Amino acid sequence: MNFIINTLSSAWQLLLESSIYILFGLLVSGILRVFLSPASVGKHLGHGRFKPVFKAAFLGIPIPLCSCGVLPAAVSIKKQGANNGATTAFLISTPESGVDSIAITYALLDPIMTIARPVVAFITATVAGILENLLGRKQKNVLLEPDLSCPVDGCCDGLDCPPDLHAKHHSFFNKIKFGLKYALTEVWADIASWFFLGLILAGLITSLIPGNLMAKFLGGGIHSMLLMLAIGIPLYICATASTPIAAALILKGVSPGAALVFLLAGPATNITSLTVLFGVLGKRAAAIYLATISVATVLFGLLLDGIYGYFGISAQATISGTNAIIPQWLQWLGAFFLLIVSVKPIYQSVASRLGKRHAYPKSDFLYEQGNGIFLKRRHFGPEAGQRKGQNPQ
Repeated sequence: MNFIINTLSSAWQLLLESSIYILFGLLVSGILRVFLSPASVGKHLGHGRFKPVFKAAFLGIPIPLCSCGVLPAAVSIKKQGANNGATTAFLISTPESGVDSIAITYALLDPIMTIARPVVAFITATVAGILENLLGRKQKNVLLEPDLSCPVDGCCDGLDCPPDLHAKHHSFFNKIKFGLKYALTEVWADIASWFFLGLILAGLITSLIPGNLMAKFLGGGIHSMLLMLAIGIPLYICATASTPIAAALILKGVSPGAALVFLLAGPATNITSLTVLFGVLGKRAAAIYLATISVATVLFGLLLDGIYGYFGISAQATISGTNAIIPQWLQWLGAFFLLIVSVKPIYQSVASRLGKRHAYPKSDFLYEQGNGIFLKRRHFGPEAGQRKGQNPQ
């Protein structure tokens, strides 16, 4: 009984510390959904070996998509004209980072890890993308027509309706309202169940695993990085859900460098994403993708441990120190709000895994890009000619 209480208590404390930061990340994701224009995606990501890669890696940093959710988005930007290098960079930087995961990293870890996580994700994505463009086959620069339909309610297709005319259809308040709704429904629905699973696993680590065991095998050095890499590569976990686990691991003696390897390799790689990547970009791109992530995360993990050691900083001592600026009452309010908005998506997630959902066969659906980055799902069958962006009834 004490074990259960300790596990739940640790998980609840992590939820309190992270709730406000998660809500802030969701707010930013909703704003991105409404105000980020897809019109120039193909234009900026299609021509050249270097600039498109930098832009795609940078573009992927704030977007809150998990390792499987990013796959159809990457396929879509490729169809809009992005070259293989830019697509590869987007595939790496997007799941490894995001406004939500950056916010929760600041909440549960420390400022150094908060900076290191997106910076290393950007560098890794950039290197992989450039290598793909240099070593891969030369591509024809084909710019396809992007989906410019209205992200709010699909009132315009973006082609027959000029942008200045469409700008009058929705007020700034309406756009913000839709962005918030999108963030608290679609974005949070994708990560809610994984996030709470991560909290429970973090609680189990705190209650079950002796600190000296973690310090012995994952306390630093090349062997710690390789072991964490072997754990993280096949694992499916999103960037947000991996953060509380990393916090629990550090408190148990895992070095911050090894935790960084887990934070980057876990979200960016899993068997499903590698299989799809193999089919979309080919064997060479998949090999470059996996090799770059493996080498870069290990090297930067060692570098990060060196930084902590050089400045004499204890990761265990600094962890969660940032939460002093958030009043306790606000943490509780944020935690309860997250619990309330999580009931429906978690129920739907459990129901889908029990086979209680799917009105149509999976093959009848096509994931299609809604505004250049985020996704909508529509029926792709007899009604395939319906207006773009319209959901199945």
